Amino acid sequence: MTAAALPPGRPADDVLAELRALRLSDAPTRGGRTFAYVYDSGLDGLDELASAAYSAYATVNGLDMTVFPSVARLENDIVRSAAALLGAPGVQGTFTSGGTESILLAVKTARDHARAVRGVREPRMVLPSTAHAAFHKAAAYLGVEPVVVPVDRETYRAPAAAMADALDEHTALVVVSAPSYAHGVIDPVEEVAAAAAERDVLCHVDACIGGWLLPYLRRAGREVPPFEMTLPGVTSLSVDLHKYGYADKGASVVLYRDGELRRHQYFAHARWPGYPVVNPTVQGTKSAGLLAQAWAVLRHVGDDGYTALARQVSVASDRLLAGLRAVEGLRILGRPTGGLVAFTLDGERGAGDGDLSLVLHLADEMRLRGWYLQPQLGFDGMPPNLHLTLTPATVGQVDALLADLGAALTAARALAPVGVDPELAALAATLDPDTLGPDEAAYVLAYAGLDGNGNGNGNGGSGEDGDGSGGGGGGAAVKERMAPVLAMLDALPAPLKERLLAEFVGSVFRI
Repeated sequence: MTAAALPPGRPADDVLAELRALRLSDAPTRGGRTFAYVYDSGLDGLDELASAAYSAYATVNGLDMTVFPSVARLENDIVRSAAALLGAPGVQGTFTSGGTESILLAVKTARDHARAVRGVREPRMVLPSTAHAAFHKAAAYLGVEPVVVPVDRETYRAPAAAMADALDEHTALVVVSAPSYAHGVIDPVEEVAAAAAERDVLCHVDACIGGWLLPYLRRAGREVPPFEMTLPGVTSLSVDLHKYGYADKGASVVLYRDGELRRHQYFAHARWPGYPVVNPTVQGTKSAGLLAQAWAVLRHVGDDGYTALARQVSVASDRLLAGLRAVEGLRILGRPTGGLVAFTLDGERGAGDGDLSLVLHLADEMRLRGWYLQPQLGFDGMPPNLHLTLTPATVGQVDALLADLGAALTAARALAPVGVDPELAALAATLDPDTLGPDEAAYVLAYAGLDGNGNGNGNGGSGEDGDGSGGGGGGAAVKERMAPVLAMLDALPAPLKERLLAEFVGSVFRI
């Protein structure tokens, strides 16, 4: 007799109570104290509207618009709004599950377009070193070679001349960001797009974060350089509605210069005995709930509402930047435009390249005070830093954040520098990520205290487990102090770091 796949059925109230209890170990998504991953409009009733709209369409299958014609109506309305905000005459687009899917589709479209129109058989994609990881994911999935151009070390922007020089007969796509996630700066879109157009290369603007904010910031009086599809050389653009559109995750749009270019995104198959298949996106069957809730949120907030929300972000940004610049030893990276800010800290070394220990200790100290600032490790000459995402919900939190930041920084400076255990460093130096077995990887993770349940002997550094719980069947415990773990990761070569991170995630999702 086989074991039961599920426990005995329980009353609905009990099931919902367990879900609510599980949420208690998560970072809060409302209240303005989580400065990453969360985009909160602060508008009363918006969450309830999105939930009701989702429920109305949760059982509708978005796979076939001939059976559910309202799906086409909702998507066309959303894409029409995005095209009016960001496009030019003739622009066409598709609603997707998020920025990663929008980027995957844009890269696929460019690859297939290059094959069909220019005969490119070994496609390449030119992108700045600050381009989102989703482009590298797309390159790995789709067999496109990434050609990475280092960004300017002062501005953190893609260098237009170097980007143009990297284009060749194999280039299917060139990528720029508006803004980049890591530092919140806008690349020179107009110059790069013009250079791409001269060479008949497609140009994609990653406006997943800024696409639904920057135009409204401009309307609110902020100076924003052109980045939209009104620029002749821009051939595609991605914009997430679950970021500064304040829809629930996941909701995004990918736009193309015209329908002929978008055609390369589609997958169609009629050579099987079932129904004829046409998939505009990676997904086939999908609930129309996310489409409906995004449509409802956009229609409810409206142009004037988004302009007002953008103005709030602008005010919060000015206050935050002024407060950060007043902190001794703190340095804002680049010239952030919009809702993203990254800053580093220079310690006693005075080298100007960011003090890793101080940055990581500050992140831990702020977490202990109830704030989440996202640590970003050093890369390609860019210093380690802390990343903040501003939303209208943070407007009333900026002063409290800055006050706690000052106290947290004093506490962080009093802590001993975090170091990597010499034995662990020596072990890591002998490991080949290509031949590393799962048992060896698990040993290194446990040694560093990063084994999916927060266990391990802690030799990678000090720190105690917080009140998060892995629970039965896996799950990552929340550690109060992540500085030792992140310092260890920072010291590893990138290929080994990637291998261990994949192993760590595998240890979290286990049965």
